[in-house]
Amino acid sequence: MTPPLSHLRQSRTPPPGDTGQEALYLRSLSDRQIPVQVQLRDGDTIDGWIEYFDDGMIRITREGHPNLFIYKHQIRSITEISRRRLGRSVSSGGSAS
Repeated sequence: MTPPLSHLRQSRTPPPGDTGQEALYLRSLSDRQIPVQVQLRDGDTIDGWIEYFDDGMIRITREGHPNLFIYKHQIRSITEISRRRLGRSVSSGGSAS
């Protein structure tokens, strides 16, 4: 007699929820002060560089504007941008909606 299929499904281990790749990437951006554009879930965008991050949030440093703490659950994407584009965005208000 063969064991039921449900027994086979339970024996597999689920994939890890956290591979550590996010932290490595954010550390790389932070250490090299790479300019980024953070797109929020509400559609707003913020340009700057990641000065600090932890499990729940990031700190964006902006030239000529206040630094921001942003909860990770509010972030849709983080995109690297060129320094030339960063300077143009900051001079026009720092947010491109």
